[in-house]
Amino acid sequence: MAKFTLYVVRHGQTYFNVFNKLQGWSNSPLTQTGIENAIATGKRLADVDFKAAYCSDTGRAEKTMSLIYDQSHSFSTHPPVVSAFFREEFYGYYEGADVDKTWYLSGAPHGTPTFKDILNKYDMNHAKDFLKAADPFHLAENATEYWKRLNQGLQLITANNQLVDGDNVLLVSHGNTLLSLVDRFSEPGQFDVSQRPANGSITKIAVDGTQLHVISYNQ
Repeated sequence: MAKFTLYVVRHGQTYFNVFNKLQGWSNSPLTQTGIENAIATGKRLADVDFKAAYCSDTGRAEKTMSLIYDQSHSFSTHPPVVSAFFREEFYGYYEGADVDKTWYLSGAPHGTPTFKDILNKYDMNHAKDFLKAADPFHLAENATEYWKRLNQGLQLITANNQLVDGDNVLLVSHGNTLLSLVDRFSEPGQFDVSQRPANGSITKIAVDGTQLHVISYNQ
């Protein structure tokens, strides 16, 4: 397996982002600001020689990837691999619900009434487990279910036998997925995971076979 750098981009701003609504497997379109986010990110990455690209199958991620491609000098022969493995966490009953109210309902029974409180006292995995417990239908993904899915996506990338040492790979995904990756693959306290990644931001992860380590976050 190759040693390469994975560039993980959060999709551009959507209407649900503006309305402060949870947006996991549900979707809303990019706003004009979101389109500009994606174009700006594409220009920042225009001269990076990407040898492969991967994308969540949600509309907001695919549109972001398309706009990044339009700015790139290296993507003509590398169409993105689009997969549900890279989707955002599934929020079950709380899809489309107010973000702050949802995390209050999930975290308050555990003495952590905000998302930031959950992260400060526990971690991203506990946040997922708390949300599933609060979901009256219990359809939201808990940590085990979430990582079973996302790990398949990471394996899809690392198993790409066309990659060689020193290559660059692009992944367009989502806010809580980025936070989950940073929480899992960085040193404790290395990054402030209570700070959500900006729309269109870039996070870099060094990949060495099956070993991942976050280099930079939310740039």
